[in-house]
Amino acid sequence: MSGAPGRDVRLECRDLHLSLGRRPILADVSFRVEAGEVLGVLGPSGAGKSSLFKLLAGELPQHAGSVRLADRDVTPLPLWRRARLGLGYLPQTPSVLFELSVEQNLRTFAQVTGRSLDVQEWARRVGLTEQLRTPAQRLSGGERRRLELARALIAEPQVLLCDEPFSGVDPKSAELLARCLKQLADGGAAVVISDHRVREALELCQRALLLIDGRAELEVAASEFARHPLVRERYLG
Repeated sequence: MSGAPGRDVRLECRDLHLSLGRRPILADVSFRVEAGEVLGVLGPSGAGKSSLFKLLAGELPQHAGSVRLADRDVTPLPLWRRARLGLGYLPQTPSVLFELSVEQNLRTFAQVTGRSLDVQEWARRVGLTEQLRTPAQRLSGGERRRLELARALIAEPQVLLCDEPFSGVDPKSAELLARCLKQLADGGAAVVISDHRVREALELCQRALLLIDGRAELEVAASEFARHPLVRERYLG
């Protein structure tokens, strides 16, 4: 499974297998994502999407198969080393520093990644200008998600994994998040997104992969995904 040949491949995985104990989680998962492309990894709850993202990010090192970031094999590398090579990760679970303000969160992450930072500009991009001094623990779900995305984008990732970015957010936040992800892809990064809000996800994607019981059962153009017979039968019903 792959995109169009001849383009700059930013992320590629081959024959990924993952088991927890004797229970298989992922089997024979292979795909690639190119520069400027958004790939949707979609499927029902329990399909293995979050496990796949953790594996790609380097949080689950014990697996079979390979992961390549640009032209480098990163299979043996942990999360922090993959991050330094340009892999960003927006996990499904909260990742902000709750005791710190929005501004402090942004500055702390910029310092960790060694990036210069215009706090006002980043707050404007994600609609948090009025919340700069607000502790992260007092943000709404949508505001927190926008802060998490801003933190991920500050590192200027070449590949960004987004696990359920629209989960539990209001329409305004979903619109802002989608705009930021599109701008990232338009700038040449590769984005991989998984979300149960299928319509919002597909609007961003060029291609979509159907994950069922840990297997990549289908990969088609995003415009064809929702009406594909296998998707209707096994997922959207």
